[in-house]
Amino acid sequence: MAKPTGFMEYDRRPPADRAPEERVKDWDELHDSYASEDEARVQAARCMDCGTPFCHSGILYEGAASGCPIANLIPEWNELAYRGLWPEALRRLRLTNNFPEFTGRVCPAPCEGACTLGSIPLPPVAIKANECAIIDRAWAEGRMQPELPPLRTGKKVAVVGSGPAGLSCADQLNRAGHEVTVFERADRAGGILTYGIPNMKLDKRVVARRIDLMAAEGVRFATGVELASEGAKGPSRPGAKTVTAAELRSKYDAVVLACGAAQPRDLGIEGRNLAGIHFAMDFLTANTKSLLDGAAARGAGDAKTAFISAKGLDVVVIGGGDTGTDCVGTAIRHGAKSVTQLEIMPKPPLERAPNNPWPRWPRVLKTDYGQEEAVALFGKDPRLFQVTAKKFLGGKGGSLSGVSIVDVEWKKDASGRMSPCDVPGSERVLPAGLVLIAMGFLGPEKASIEALGIAADERGNARAGYGSFATSESGVFAAGDCRRGQSLVVWAIAEGRGAAREVDRYLMGESRLP
Repeated sequence: MAKPTGFMEYDRRPPADRAPEERVKDWDELHDSYASEDEARVQAARCMDCGTPFCHSGILYEGAASGCPIANLIPEWNELAYRGLWPEALRRLRLTNNFPEFTGRVCPAPCEGACTLGSIPLPPVAIKANECAIIDRAWAEGRMQPELPPLRTGKKVAVVGSGPAGLSCADQLNRAGHEVTVFERADRAGGILTYGIPNMKLDKRVVARRIDLMAAEGVRFATGVELASEGAKGPSRPGAKTVTAAELRSKYDAVVLACGAAQPRDLGIEGRNLAGIHFAMDFLTANTKSLLDGAAARGAGDAKTAFISAKGLDVVVIGGGDTGTDCVGTAIRHGAKSVTQLEIMPKPPLERAPNNPWPRWPRVLKTDYGQEEAVALFGKDPRLFQVTAKKFLGGKGGSLSGVSIVDVEWKKDASGRMSPCDVPGSERVLPAGLVLIAMGFLGPEKASIEALGIAADERGNARAGYGSFATSESGVFAAGDCRRGQSLVVWAIAEGRGAAREVDRYLMGESRLP
């Protein structure tokens, strides 16, 4: 534990985000750091002597997961941080988490939802901010140096996909002494960390420095290389190269598929073919690429690489999750005229409902950074709850002019399931010059599964057991969103670590990887 009475003596005070009115003027990270070491130590002191640390236990509570998926040793590194033992805190943190600088920025922190202080109830320990403070301090003080494995095994592994699952898998396998090559079809490594999460949430320099460190430790990165089926005429992306399953199997002792869940859920309603309707990830990816390819740091209007601009437009975002919020924040930085976010689900309560007890993840109303910025600029929360789009409306020249929406009520259908039903007389039209569909993902692209010839489950994901991560093809493994479906970055890291352990066991007969 840290300080036994810390949770009673100190209030929760994680670093405040930058003011919305200021941060929307640039693409810099919206998060600030602790102002001093003393502030960080005080927040670490709030970690209590709770007996059973639900934050990192990863237990199942009434069938629902609780706590950290990678079992971070949170009380231990909080105590070390409280005592000012920062190098020791870093070593403890790295035992379970390959990339705390990523999770410390973008993880929704299920650990905090399970913090024992929630049973009192008091605000949870600022676990996420403390984690970020430990790793950022290590980078700033030059303690993050290449650590090469003492011995090479001579075994070669190909990892397809450089998102959090692929990177964590590659990092672990490299530590075990295997020669690892990571294949990425985009022009930069990092997967969703690079192109899916906007720069204001995760600065791309933070991603690049970690990839550079992995490269210095021996991991090879092959970017602009796409996995293709035998006989394919060429890559789906201009300028990319291809590699086939046969080539991977002939050159590598094992292959890990970690390509994510990139197939977006569409909305097949009237008017879908109108110009101005895009998938959220296309919008976010193009925006980040424009920044990385040389756009000015302030304002995206002068980007050197083409992107989908929201400047001066009424923007409607369909989907209330993190990706939808990222679209809101990005559109605001473009200079959108207005932003509206549609959510088909009911508005969550302000406090835990009786059927949502601690230590489950609190399903309560949260106002994320995008909504905060919309309130600051437009004077209102952009979210409309319990509504759905019915039709896209066109204007002159076949371009988008609006979205017809309707309120919904959730009622039990004939099978007993809750389903949305239109509310008569609630139809109305929202003006729209740009619509961004952020309704989640259906699973991995079929081409990746088919290229490797592996079996898929009923949802289209790569069929691979959690305990083994092995697919139907010998020597081929799967991890991350392409195996378990769309999820969190921290779950992807856990998946990559688990797959690495099983690949190591497959290659060597046993594994000492955690």
